[in-house]
Amino acid sequence: MDAFLSPGRAARRLVKRIVNPAGLANDAALHATVRDKVVLVTGASYGLGEATARKLGAAGATVLLVARTSERLANVAAQITAGGGKAQTYAVDLCNDKAVEELVQRILADHGHVDIVVNNAGKSIRRSLHLQYDRFHDFTRTMGVNYLGPARLLLGLLPPMRARGRGHIVNVSTVGVRIVPGPRWGVYQSSKGAFDIWLRSITPEIQADGLTVSTIYMGLIYTRMSAPTPIMRKLPGLHPDEAADLVARAIVHRPREITPWWVWPAEFGSLIARGPLAHGLAFLHRRSRDSESALGIEAPPTHHPRARGRT
Repeated sequence: MDAFLSPGRAARRLVKRIVNPAGLANDAALHATVRDKVVLVTGASYGLGEATARKLGAAGATVLLVARTSERLANVAAQITAGGGKAQTYAVDLCNDKAVEELVQRILADHGHVDIVVNNAGKSIRRSLHLQYDRFHDFTRTMGVNYLGPARLLLGLLPPMRARGRGHIVNVSTVGVRIVPGPRWGVYQSSKGAFDIWLRSITPEIQADGLTVSTIYMGLIYTRMSAPTPIMRKLPGLHPDEAADLVARAIVHRPREITPWWVWPAEFGSLIARGPLAHGLAFLHRRSRDSESALGIEAPPTHHPRARGRT
């Protein structure tokens, strides 16, 4: 089909393939890995979480769907079961400490253990400093969803995993924790970075008990979370089902990390060119603007075109 694409569209597709890591191409390998396994996916009601849950359900896993919206979770579970898969929903706000503790108790009572945890739930925020002064709740909410909630969840699920001597954690992180923090992104990047550092710090301990950890430093995904930021729509990202192939790759091959190739030179460049980089970021900030969402302006839903028939 590529031969029938316009030159511009073909070029965009080529750039996307160059910029983003390759996902798992062999669905049979995923089926062999997760069949009859209990896999928990947070943020399973939309976007990457939904696509990952559907893929795992089709591969034979018992998928535990965790998110805030019970109606959306029920729809995803219905799709999975209609295809012959198994799914159970748990509507929980990860910012609610007591609710997360109860979630762990319910999951262990229902299933006894979890084989794989896909930590995908996330809250993105992009807002200039002058818009942050009276919005400290943005800090607490973002930290709760991206760091404290997932950490509390794992603190409850890790003891049974360690006792069994096996288990796998897949953390969906962001390239933002690996490159120089950009203006407006501090709240989001610091929250994702906090969980990334904590998970890396405990990895040597749990590896000694037979557990494995894979972190995906994900680039742009075309979801409702990225839609409010205009510049995101122009960058070479992945559609949710394509990003779910990266999660599948992490589950099957269990690498320490999956990172776009360009992150390494970007990290190195940020070390040797801190001054020019700081000036460049300041220049870009002065010539960019906050999104309508950051300004509190309601925007209509953005629908991205399907990729290879995918959502």
